[in-house]
Amino acid sequence: MDNEQLKYQIGSNIASARKSCGMTQAELAERIGYSDKAVSKWERAESVPDVFTLAQLAKVFGISLDALVGETAPQISDTAARPRRVKTGVLMLSTVLVWFVALLVHVVLSGMGIGNSWLCFVYAIPATGITLLSLRAAFGRNNWNYALISMIIWGSLLSLYVSLLVFAGKNVWKLFLLGVLGQVALTMWFRMLLPTKEERAHG
Repeated sequence: MDNEQLKYQIGSNIASARKSCGMTQAELAERIGYSDKAVSKWERAESVPDVFTLAQLAKVFGISLDALVGETAPQISDTAARPRRVKTGVLMLSTVLVWFVALLVHVVLSGMGIGNSWLCFVYAIPATGITLLSLRAAFGRNNWNYALISMIIWGSLLSLYVSLLVFAGKNVWKLFLLGVLGQVALTMWFRMLLPTKEERAHG
C-alpha cells in the first residue's frame, strides 16, 4: 500500500468510525482538541493526523490503533457507541421534563382558577436553554453553546417583557434592544474564539 492509498484508508476509517459512534465532525474535533476542518481534511485524505492524534482517535472510538489504520473498516462495538446515545437521551428527557413541569404547573394553576397560567410556557423557554447548556457543558459538548445562550438571552427578555405587560400593564418593548446588544456581544465573543487561519492551516 503506497502513501496515497494509506492516507485514503486512514481517512475512510476515521469517517467510518466517527459515523458508527454517531458523532459529527465538530463533536469529534472537540473531543481531541482540533478544528472540524482538520477532521474533514483527514476524512478526505488531504492530510493525515500524527501518531499521537491517531492514538487519541483510537481511544475515542474504543478501538486499537491497528484497527484504525488497517485495510478494513474498523468495527465499533455497541458499548463504544452507547455513551453518546445515553447522553443524547438525557438531553432529550431533560427537555421533555422542563416542558412537562411547565404543563403541570399550568394545569394546576388553571384548575385553581388562577389566570395567566399560560406564562409557564414562556418561562420554559429560557429554562430549557439553561438546562441544555448546563448538561452539554457537563458532557463536554460545546458546539451548541451559541444557539443555547441566544435562546437564554431572548427567552429571558421575552419572559420579562410578557410579565411586565401582563402584571403591570407596561409595554416595555425597549427591553429587546438589550437582546440586540447581547446578541452582538455574544457573536463577537464567539468570533474571537474561532481558530485563526494559521491555526486552521495546522489542523
